[in-house]
Amino acid sequence: MEDQHGVARCGLPCFLCPDKDKCSGCDSAGCTGQVWCMNRRCVENKGIAGCYECTEDCDIGVFDKTKHKAFREFLRRNGKDKLVECLLRNDANGIHYACDGGYIGGYDNFKDVEKLVEFILTGKRD
Repeated sequence: MEDQHGVARCGLPCFLCPDKDKCSGCDSAGCTGQVWCMNRRCVENKGIAGCYECTEDCDIGVFDKTKHKAFREFLRRNGKDKLVECLLRNDANGIHYACDGGYIGGYDNFKDVEKLVEFILTGKRD
């Protein structure tokens, strides 16, 4: 990955993923999702860096999940630098993107996109 704080095309933080050492990233020829990932194909067809640059609100691919929608929305509103800042702060405060080597962490189990966007921003649940 070219940048130590990489973000996937869908908006999830590659730099906090438990598989980051095994993954070559969404933009690489070695991406395991290049054949089946609808979001990768859509972004490539539109010529944009990621779903967070798209103005359409869609539910294709991973966007049937609240977490993915919230990360996309956070990036749209605040940008990558702010996302990285908030996630690193939250991680230092015990809110981990992935726990115990798995994929489930502090940003899962939200049902409301807006509440998760606010949680990423503040690190506080209401």
